[in-house]
Amino acid sequence: MTKKTEPTNSSIETLLAARSFTRRVLFKGALAAGTMVAAGPYLVRDAFSSSGELNLLNWADELPEPVIPEFTKKTGIKVNSTPFSQNEEQINKLQATEGEGFDLCAPTRDRAPQFKELGVLAPYDLSKLKLDQVLPAMMEGSTSVWTWDGGLYHVPHCWGSEAIAWRTDLATLEYPTLSYGTLWAPEFKGKMQGRPHSLLLGIGLWWDKTGKLPSNRMLDAFKDEATMKKIYDPILAFAIENKAQVKQFWDSADNTKSGFMENGCVIGQTWDGPPLSLKKDGKPVNYMAPQEGAITWIDGWSMTKAAKNTAQAYEFINFIHTPEISAMVANGSGYNPVVKGADAFLTEVAKKNFAEAYPGNALDNLWSRPPEPSWYAELRTQYAEKFKAA
Repeated sequence: MTKKTEPTNSSIETLLAARSFTRRVLFKGALAAGTMVAAGPYLVRDAFSSSGELNLLNWADELPEPVIPEFTKKTGIKVNSTPFSQNEEQINKLQATEGEGFDLCAPTRDRAPQFKELGVLAPYDLSKLKLDQVLPAMMEGSTSVWTWDGGLYHVPHCWGSEAIAWRTDLATLEYPTLSYGTLWAPEFKGKMQGRPHSLLLGIGLWWDKTGKLPSNRMLDAFKDEATMKKIYDPILAFAIENKAQVKQFWDSADNTKSGFMENGCVIGQTWDGPPLSLKKDGKPVNYMAPQEGAITWIDGWSMTKAAKNTAQAYEFINFIHTPEISAMVANGSGYNPVVKGADAFLTEVAKKNFAEAYPGNALDNLWSRPPEPSWYAELRTQYAEKFKAA
């Protein structure tokens, strides 16, 4: 079992330090800057006494209770939520309706090229947002790839990662030897879960680190179609040959949890939120970055061209971008806040789980998902479907 240590104040401060954004590493620190002053209770300025409705297309597990009820209580705005579990599901809904019926949607940062081509988003009026509340590294995550035609189309909501989760009562795993290759160890045959495309990426990162298939940490796969195929063809062949390793393919936070607690999965490549939520509730589940690096992402908010309730949308984003609410999102979901001073409102359990998920040099070794061109997304889907159908 991985050794558990209580993080010190200084180590927490280090863990929470948001560092500068680069194209190669999106962020090496995480929750809040060490120089931040703890904020007082959140305040929704210019809140409406009773101001209509807001229609959200949102990730199913990223607005935990009581975020929406608190927003309605403070503003009088009724929220209509349409949850989804995968970016592809979100894109399909927006494509089918051209954004009609939704004021805000919730793209992941790396999907910027696809959303730009989709053409259903409207740029923000930055004068109506309080973006100085957002951690600079997180804000740059949006501005660096979601700015086009002179406008900004995305602001951060929360960030998280994808790495290794396991049943602590059924397996003993430690950071120095933890790898995406661990998923394919003989003892986990028929006991592993993951998403098809994520498992393929994990194999690539594993093989790159061992020198079996050098790929510049899989970034070469984003160069062009020919290079991607050269990298992914042997990865797919390995995955198909060893498909008996997989107990289930997950496609949502809920069936990730049920995979561990009801369906016999012992290990998996998963988002951080589901296993950390189980861990918070006292279940025998742990989550940790492997030696190849946890795969990181930022989810955010974008406004649709068809938005009818724009004033309410701005009010909601400014509410989300307050320290207490950003921490409320993190405490309830298991993901991480993007707002200055949110660390003052994180629970001790959340801080401890974060420290244990990223031990040693894990924060220096994160792997940020690059922006995905449409050709890459299409090919990736083809490889994933071949793996799933094999």
